[in-house]
Amino acid sequence: MESTEEKAPPRSATRDLLALPDFLRLWLVGAFANAMRWLELLASGLFAYEATGSAFAVTAVIAVRQLPQLFFGAFAGAVSEAVNRKLIVLLSLTVPACVSATLAALAAAGHLELWHVALGNLVSGTMWATEMSTRRRMVGEVAGPQRIVPAIALDSTTSAATRMIGPLLGGAAFQWLHMSGTYTITALVQLLGALAMAGLTHTQTTRRLALGRILVDIAEGFAFARTKSVILLVFGITIVTNAFAFAYSSLIAPLGLGEFGVSPSLVGLLAAGEPIGALIGGAMIAAGLVRMDRRIAFAGGAAFFMCALIVMALSPSYWLALAVLIAGGFGTAGFGNMQSTLMLTEAPAEMRSRLMGIVTVCIGTGPLGILTIGLLAGPLGPRGAILVMAGLGLAATIALSVALRRR
Repeated sequence: MESTEEKAPPRSATRDLLALPDFLRLWLVGAFANAMRWLELLASGLFAYEATGSAFAVTAVIAVRQLPQLFFGAFAGAVSEAVNRKLIVLLSLTVPACVSATLAALAAAGHLELWHVALGNLVSGTMWATEMSTRRRMVGEVAGPQRIVPAIALDSTTSAATRMIGPLLGGAAFQWLHMSGTYTITALVQLLGALAMAGLTHTQTTRRLALGRILVDIAEGFAFARTKSVILLVFGITIVTNAFAFAYSSLIAPLGLGEFGVSPSLVGLLAAGEPIGALIGGAMIAAGLVRMDRRIAFAGGAAFFMCALIVMALSPSYWLALAVLIAGGFGTAGFGNMQSTLMLTEAPAEMRSRLMGIVTVCIGTGPLGILTIGLLAGPLGPRGAILVMAGLGLAATIALSVALRRR
């Protein structure tokens, strides 16, 4: 099998990318918007736990935010092949901004209920389902084929940073500004992002939208994927990692508040643990300090992360759990960086949005894992639920890797 070993990007790769106005615009908008999404996820989980004291209520509210990816991801990918992707990104910023402003007003008036937060998460999550097939695709296109690897590495590393910064800000904002202040911040940031996107000049290749062909387009994407074992590997391990591994994040609030007895701010730090490691690991990949076969980095990174979750679930102390999550983040750096890189380098241009849409569907299986881990947390507690899910995910990752390697 031909080697796909990573080559170190040139020293000036990042500087050259940031010198491109459209890349800089897409990169910054993605960074700020994703930070606000993770901020809202933690804040909504903390609100749900304080309101109900139920770990399942927390997981349900968070699952609602991510569930649209499962149902609308492939549809969004097919539509993104035809509709102006800049317009879709603008809608994905302005609609959540309006939702956040409404929730902030309800909280300020003292009328915010849990169902309001859940409904807001559903609407905003529906717009989030377009991220992979629109903004992330445009990041690769603007960079060009020669710079696609460092471009995706930089964007993925930044995404890890937002998963760190978002929860840190979310915990602090919830503790000091409460829900009204938290949602006011996210509304303003997302509106500023929409204004920045309005100046994008990237020329796109689109085709006429034929609603009757959407299902055919999606089917063609699946048919093409069946011919490429690497793409099937991306689909399979993305499902396993999101459904079995990343589900742990929905139990961060009950784990921190209930098991470790720490403040909301330290809950935010715990939620930021894995992204901290992913940020460091991603920066090392982008700088060429870590080079390995892309498939090994992808599948091996997912497996390493699940091992870290097992150790974290058995941890007797908060600080040890935080350290283990940071170490596990090095695994998600390989997983996250290579997920988009493999898709954009293995798929032809006319298939990319469709296949990235299918990746979004795979990511969208996460809420099923979130609901499952929430149900397990009842009889087993947060630690036991994480232990069971991570163990099953590790076994499935190994099985998929072996099966597809033989193929």
